[in-house]
Amino acid sequence: MLRLRPILFLLILLVFAGCARRETPSEPIRPAGKGTMPARMGFTIQAGAFSKAENAARLTSRLNREGLSAYYFVYKTGLYKVRFGNFKTAEAASERARRLVDKGIIEEYWVVNPREYAIALKDEKGEDYVRDEIVRTARAFIGVPYLWGGDSADEGFDCSGFTMAVYQYNGLMLPHSSRDQSEMGNAVGRSRLEKGDLVFFNTNNSGKVSHVGVYIGGGRFIHAPGRGKKIGIESLDGKYYSTHYAGGRSLL
Repeated sequence: MLRLRPILFLLILLVFAGCARRETPSEPIRPAGKGTMPARMGFTIQAGAFSKAENAARLTSRLNREGLSAYYFVYKTGLYKVRFGNFKTAEAASERARRLVDKGIIEEYWVVNPREYAIALKDEKGEDYVRDEIVRTARAFIGVPYLWGGDSADEGFDCSGFTMAVYQYNGLMLPHSSRDQSEMGNAVGRSRLEKGDLVFFNTNNSGKVSHVGVYIGGGRFIHAPGRGKKIGIESLDGKYYSTHYAGGRSLL
C-alpha cells in the first residue's frame, strides 16, 4: 500500500450555506462545558489530479452523493486532489475504491493509512505538534475562493466544512454543522485559547452558533467567510467578530 508523505495543502469540501454576516449585535452564546471528543479517522481513499478546483469540486460532490464524506485539497505540485471515506481496514477502502472505478467515478487511487495523520503522532511528538499541524493546514487555505452553496442557512455548513476538512486531514472526525462542533470537546475561555482550537460565532442573530473558524494564535483565526469571498484571517478583536463571538472549544 502506498504511503503519502505529509503535505501542506489547501482543502475545501462539501460546504453549504450558513456563514454569511449579519450586522445586528446579539448576546454571545455560551456553548456547554464538556462534550464528546472527536473520533480518529481510519483509512481514507485519495483520488484525482485536477488543474482546476472546479473539477475537483465536481468529483467531491459526486462522491458525497455516493454517501462518502469528501473534500479536496491542493497537492504540493499545484494539482487538486480529493480524499474521501473513512474505513476500518485498508481492504475495505480498496474494495470501495474499486467499485467506484468500475462505475467510472474515479480512475487511479491510493489508500491513506491512519499512521499518516498528525494525530497518530500525538503520543510521540506531543499535543503541540498536532496543534501546529492543524494551524499549518488551515493556513494553507488562505486565499482560496469559496465555490459551493447549499440549502441550510442556519446550520453553519460553509465554515464548518472548512474546519471539518482541516481536522479530518489531520486524522480527527468532526460533524458537518458548526452548531454540532460547538458541543464537542472542552469549553475554553477566550484568554486561554490555544492554536488549533475552534472559535464560534452567532452571525445570524438566532441565538445559536452559526459560524466557526480555526484559532491560530495572537487573537486571530482562519475561516471560510462565505460565497463570493476567499478564506482568510480575521481578528477576534475586530468590531464584528468581538460582538458576535460565542465561545471557543478545545478538541484535543
